[in-house]
Amino acid sequence: MVARTARALASAGVESPRAEAEQLAAYVLQVPRGRLALADGFTPAQRDRLDALVGRRVAREPLQHLTGTAGFRHLELAVGPGVFVPRPETELLAGWGIDVARRLAAPLVVDLCSGSGAIALAVAQEVPAARVVAVERSPAALAWLRRNAAARADAGDRPVEVVVADVTGPELLAELAGRVDVLLCNPPYVPRSVTVPPEVAGHDPDEAVFGGADGLDVIRPVVARAATLLRPGGVIGVEHDDTHAGAVPAVFSADGRYERVEEHRDLTGRPRWASASRRADGRSADPAPAWQTDSS
Repeated sequence: MVARTARALASAGVESPRAEAEQLAAYVLQVPRGRLALADGFTPAQRDRLDALVGRRVAREPLQHLTGTAGFRHLELAVGPGVFVPRPETELLAGWGIDVARRLAAPLVVDLCSGSGAIALAVAQEVPAARVVAVERSPAALAWLRRNAAARADAGDRPVEVVVADVTGPELLAELAGRVDVLLCNPPYVPRSVTVPPEVAGHDPDEAVFGGADGLDVIRPVVARAATLLRPGGVIGVEHDDTHAGAVPAVFSADGRYERVEEHRDLTGRPRWASASRRADGRSADPAPAWQTDSS
């Protein structure tokens, strides 16, 4: 059954057919993927259910929509129509923010464009001392965010504060101005002209994917507002398109209120996110002429 499923997925152009076949089989059999070899065979009903799921995946419905969950660091998040499915590469941005927050006694961490809550909830789980604020505006995404936040609070994690707001608003989180230690953001950043995979085009919310003609329509105001929200020495990390290697660091540098602007690469070596620190003196400076590349 797994081999047959893998062949069907491969024929449909799915990138990791064997791995996804095993995940679907494990999901139907209600066993961990690593214990598939020890599982009993499929009942006729389970066989029919697997075939139905394979048909939906062949039509390029996201695997996470079929199983109803997406893994992110140490979390299993509920996802489905109306919310962006968190990607593995975003775990690097979240991990960087977690490492910074752990060095502080009682950090204030803000997650903008929170979506399912992946970044915010990972911080809350791994940095128990942190106060975490998650900002989202989409009613559909907010339903998933609140569901995941409630589940994690029930599991014993520190509750995440959910704020309904547009991250491009000039008065965003006005009550936190000058107080934020770590600000993380995985915004819509794909340039409008880019062709995205069927799973994205047909299922991820358009407003969570595309960031205008050049992909920077949300990033620009986020960088500007973050300079007001961050305390002197506070840090920001923003995920971006792999075509934005120089563009996003340039936005930070042009603002004049940041220092230590760095570009970071994902595990495949592609430029994936940029970080910066609010100038320690809290003032503006002349735009920096260059940015540092971090290939780690």
